[in-house]
Amino acid sequence: MASTIDLEKKELRRRVREELSALSRSELVRSDDALFARFLALPQVEAAKTIFAFWGIPGKEPDTSRLIGELVRRGKTVGLPRMLPEHRMEVRRFEADRPLVKVSFGISEPGEDCPLLDRENIDLVLVPAVCYDRRGYRLGFGGGYYDRWLEGFSGVTVGLCREAVLRETVPTEAHDAKVDLLLTERESLSL
Repeated sequence: MASTIDLEKKELRRRVREELSALSRSELVRSDDALFARFLALPQVEAAKTIFAFWGIPGKEPDTSRLIGELVRRGKTVGLPRMLPEHRMEVRRFEADRPLVKVSFGISEPGEDCPLLDRENIDLVLVPAVCYDRRGYRLGFGGGYYDRWLEGFSGVTVGLCREAVLRETVPTEAHDAKVDLLLTERESLSL
């Protein structure tokens, strides 16, 4: 039986999807441009050698394909998540000459032929979310992949959140990880 928090999260995911679907394509592109400019200007990004990013799901997340291309142009090693059984994941190196593999829920991920990146060698993680709150807590997609992976991670965590879906608070549980820095189109919140 689902807990009250699980039901609150499910309802918030539904509302945020509706709010995002009301944004025009041009609004989404402008939002992405502002989020990416703010992210690329971070000294933590400049200092990072290896960044664990995500390939944005169209209509649900920022279109990070452009951001990833820019990070690679800047000489960064970029890793992307690859989902594993039992709600686990690993990080594989993004290589522009190797096509991503489409998996469930519209997710694109690197194949097994891409090199595995060790957590200890990752400096910064760009953490995906349905939305964030002003405290840096995220509403994920419900699988718990990132909360598990982030346990024990000692690098910097950054979240991108469109102002249109930023919340004062999101429902949280003890295992929910928060980010160190949260960026919106107009704000940088150190948490």
